[in-house]
Amino acid sequence: MKNLTLYSFLMLLALSSCKDFGDTNLDPTRSSNLDPALQLSQVQLRFSGDLGSNENLAACLTFPMVQQIGGIWLNREGQMYIYNRPRMGSLWESTYNNDILNIVDATQRLKDNPDKTNLYAICRIMKVYLFSRLTDLYGDIPYSQAAQGYNTGVVRPVYDTQESIYNDFFKELTEAAALLDASKDAVKGDLFTYNGSIDGWRKFAHSLHLRLAMRLVKRDPAKAKAEAEAAVAGGVFQSNAEMCVMKHENVQNDYSDFRGNGLSVALNQQEVLPRLCNTFINVLRNNNDPRLASIARYYIDVPYTPFERVDITDQVKPVVGYSGVNATDYVWDDWKNSFDITVPGVGSHTVTNNEQKVQLANFLIRNDAPFLHLTYAEVEFLLAEANIRFGLNLGGINAKAHYEKGIEAALSQLSLFTGGPVFSDNEVAAFKASVQLIPGREIEGINTQLWIALFLNSPEAYANWRRTGYPVLTPALNTESNTSTIPRRLEYPLSEQEQNATNYQTAVQALGGQDTWTARVWWDKE
Repeated sequence: MKNLTLYSFLMLLALSSCKDFGDTNLDPTRSSNLDPALQLSQVQLRFSGDLGSNENLAACLTFPMVQQIGGIWLNREGQMYIYNRPRMGSLWESTYNNDILNIVDATQRLKDNPDKTNLYAICRIMKVYLFSRLTDLYGDIPYSQAAQGYNTGVVRPVYDTQESIYNDFFKELTEAAALLDASKDAVKGDLFTYNGSIDGWRKFAHSLHLRLAMRLVKRDPAKAKAEAEAAVAGGVFQSNAEMCVMKHENVQNDYSDFRGNGLSVALNQQEVLPRLCNTFINVLRNNNDPRLASIARYYIDVPYTPFERVDITDQVKPVVGYSGVNATDYVWDDWKNSFDITVPGVGSHTVTNNEQKVQLANFLIRNDAPFLHLTYAEVEFLLAEANIRFGLNLGGINAKAHYEKGIEAALSQLSLFTGGPVFSDNEVAAFKASVQLIPGREIEGINTQLWIALFLNSPEAYANWRRTGYPVLTPALNTESNTSTIPRRLEYPLSEQEQNATNYQTAVQALGGQDTWTARVWWDKE
């Protein structure tokens, strides 16, 4: 990333991690030469660069599940709720056996090192971030004992309740943010755009604290309010320049190379690329959203070489408008008759059915597309919602002002992508005027805009949809569907049922006795 030679060190770390951590589990007093800064780099890079986990979690499951993309075989399980338990367990297997082992080991070896207090604090924040993705998807998970048994079979960790995990998240983020001190150690190996910035990490910690606090608005409103106030008092993002971003390289990842954007590669390497879902298109079109013209494009398809596609939006849009795939359909359903167009530099071209289903613009799926972990737009939308729900005035301004700041930031963040749009002040003002909050429906309006802002961060869009119920999504049922409702979580991997049976069964009982993808995690209260 910042330095191409770093990649080779990270690969050596990945290849040696199983052996090293086998020793770790057998001998808690071990000595290790692993550099915690490189362990931090490794987990940062894998979070958005790992092709396998991003393909399974995002492209196959959550991205189509929140009805933003769909239409191809890659999307079918999340789009139409077709049961695939190994797919659901993929993130668990990958994260625990790699990232959790690394970040837990790093924090354990740093905690008593007075010369590395900033690195220790950053690793603690990153640990919360990694675990939050897991618990939000699965529910109760191994947490306090998470690194004590994987890869060795010596100990099988207990499952902590999601409530207790969240309580520890808030403690960890508060303590880690307080520990950060710009006069102490300079942090090397930070691959986020903070590049070791103490102020940046402190604001990320408090902004993550706000996100997690708002998860609890239905389960424990009083605690949600108190933790949201604590997060804002600590200092959250104030501009797009402060948000948490990972910049990737223009590399076509395989399953062991993490330099490119894993989600981009999962999407752009398909023979037929995903289409935008009409659910998503309709919300943008009905609100005169200026982003629609930039992110929704028609192309002459070129299998497996998406960046050689010819953009034919100017010729196709006047004929069919913006048309994607229905949430229930594959790209070959809802068949469109062909028609002829003339394309500058190409000549006559017959537009097929597939080419009449609008696609993600090339700039969104570049290998070097940035991954937006937590944005200023999200923070402003959450502050707007907190003000409405709790009768607060967080940040010294009202909900409407926060909401409009969120819209401005969400439009602006697309300019971070190479070739992304830059909207004029007039376009921004016109859009804000078209999506004013409706009295009595403020929560819906705020979270519909947050759903759009979280485009390309579908695990978070999925979590926020479950948390709020917005936007209202109609289940995409067809003859292949294995459930009549949109799934609410991911099922545990079969390896847990087989190798950690006692602790697994305890967690299943907390779900109501069945490990199903229609059960709800603790904070997902009806």
